Amino acid sequence: ESATAFACLMTDMWFGEFDCVSPEAFHSIFGKRYPAFSRRTQHDAQEFLIYVLDDLHEAFKEVRAQLEERQRPEPGATKGRGNGKSVIKTLFEGQLSYSTRCLRCKALTERHESFIVLSLPIPSTRVCSLQDCLECFFQPESLTQNNQIHCEWCGTKQDAAVKASITQPPQIIIFHLKRFAWQDKHRRKLSTTVCYPFSNLDLSPYTSTLFCKTMYNLCAVVNHAGDLDYGHYTAFCKHSVTKHWYSFDDAQVIKIPDSAVQADTAYLLFY
Repeated sequence: ESATAFACLMTDMWFGEFDCVSPEAFHSIFGKRYPAFSRRTQHDAQEFLIYVLDDLHEAFKEVRAQLEERQRPEPGATKGRGNGKSVIKTLFEGQLSYSTRCLRCKALTERHESFIVLSLPIPSTRVCSLQDCLECFFQPESLTQNNQIHCEWCGTKQDAAVKASITQPPQIIIFHLKRFAWQDKHRRKLSTTVCYPFSNLDLSPYTSTLFCKTMYNLCAVVNHAGDLDYGHYTAFCKHSVTKHWYSFDDAQVIKIPDSAVQADTAYLLFY
């Protein structure tokens, strides 16, 4: 139901006759499945995005399972829900690898983890670059004292170093800038200016796999203006055909120059 409503929304946006389109029908159906998002209160765009992508993934995965079921020629075939793949995973899912090395015996263990969104810390309170955020996310971390690991080779708890890397870069990578942070037991919003490149973002320093796609171009930005308890979301999106940038601010959709896309309010970056 929500996938159908989303398809109708996309059709209205690309082939409709109006200057702006309201996503009321999609929001209403989505709100029935996830009541927390049905209320007219402020929600986190990153959280909402993850729920939407997961919901669409489940819908498309189910359809694929049904198609595979129909195409099986042999009688009495085992029923299932497909192979867990969908267009959502094909486009958005990447994989991280966490390498943990015991600092005593040097034994190395690997743990893999799928991701749809990378939540990046902001290492400055005034100004920094997206590369600074990436460096902070991927820098090695020491596990000592209460964070020690149990080393299977040593048989005891030991200090360790853990380092993350991207083993499977997604076709579309989404960065979440962690603007809402705890400071002195109080949660606040970071208004740091994060400078991000429009093209040729190179992720090769953070990947552990050779010969894979590591160069990315910016295609959309979600902005958040306001504070913790109130605010307003807008978006900048690049037209896939004309390559022009547009600003989406409620019912106002306008063409904007490239220079306007660099904003202090950036919250989600799509490459």
